[in-house]
Amino acid sequence: MRFLPLLMMVAASASPAEERPRARDIGLAPGIFAPGPLNAITDVEGVRVGQVTIIEGDNVRTGVTAILPHPGNIFQEKVPAAVHVGNGFGKLAGSTQVEELGVMETPIVLTNTLSVWRAAEAVVEYTLALEGNQKVMSVNPLVAETNDGGLNDIRGMHVEKRHVLEAIRGARGGAVEEGAVGAGTGTAAFGFKGGIGTASRLVRAAAAGAPAPPAGYTVGVLVQTNFGGVLTMDGVPVGRELGRYLFKGETGDGSIIMVVATDAPLDARQLKRLARRAMLGLARTGSPSTHGSGDYVIAFSTAPPLRYRFGSAGVQSRALLADDSLTPLFQAAVEATEEAIYNSLLKATTTRGFRGAVVEALPVDRVKQIMRKYGR
Repeated sequence: MRFLPLLMMVAASASPAEERPRARDIGLAPGIFAPGPLNAITDVEGVRVGQVTIIEGDNVRTGVTAILPHPGNIFQEKVPAAVHVGNGFGKLAGSTQVEELGVMETPIVLTNTLSVWRAAEAVVEYTLALEGNQKVMSVNPLVAETNDGGLNDIRGMHVEKRHVLEAIRGARGGAVEEGAVGAGTGTAAFGFKGGIGTASRLVRAAAAGAPAPPAGYTVGVLVQTNFGGVLTMDGVPVGRELGRYLFKGETGDGSIIMVVATDAPLDARQLKRLARRAMLGLARTGSPSTHGSGDYVIAFSTAPPLRYRFGSAGVQSRALLADDSLTPLFQAAVEATEEAIYNSLLKATTTRGFRGAVVEALPVDRVKQIMRKYGR
């Protein structure tokens, strides 16, 4: 998987991440569904996120982001899951077993390209050490990546097992830090600084023969952005207006990992369908899914009745959401993916890294001006 080569080799400054806005702070609210309380993947009950940002000297700009579907022993209580490959120029360790069995049994870990195998080893170590796993002799770690080699000394392999374990063990619910943090520390998107972004949507959908719960269902998305195209925000050609886009100084190759979580009772087949819709949200931001971009979606359900207990046997019966009720979830996945990508760009700060390379943050004031120009 390649990294985005458009790196501004000039000094630049930016406000701290906490001073930069999220999409809704500047009036960008894609779609029709309302967000959850935090507008984050952690709005899905039980989901936790942990991040470790690694900044060392002038050349190391990388990190780890871990997503856990519930606070228990994931190996013993596997959750339904699916993977969709939009463009397979990348490394997604563990994907074939998820495809075959329809479940995931470890946290999802995001990092940089050359750290996938070390991260996988750390996930295995973490899983084997959990109480109740003393007799476990096979673990399928789920680790994804994008290439941060433009801002980070990626060949130095600075992500260590301890960083991965810290991200997993430190995972919490609540607000999720966005921008140039965790696995997004050294990434770039649309020729600007990319990173980690998240968003959520609340939907109403009923299971067959039963009313929807009072709170409905939640779909949450977390992205690691390191790709390109012609940045489009709420239909406005922002990248073209800024003069930085695919075929004009920006190659578009890079990658994006999209993690979709929901508390709706969906099986692996339905989650596969949900995962595909995240690609539509990606397209709405202006990405054509370029040749060198690894575009992957991992989707899972946290619904407790659908968890697969390790070692279970015999006939199993589980109530699923009816297929005819899936459309609102599809819409939610599109909207949350689009907004999560915007948040990753808007929250990211200008970053100087490997060999003096600098990737500038998306200029918020100019974006506001462009939006107003198009009547937004």
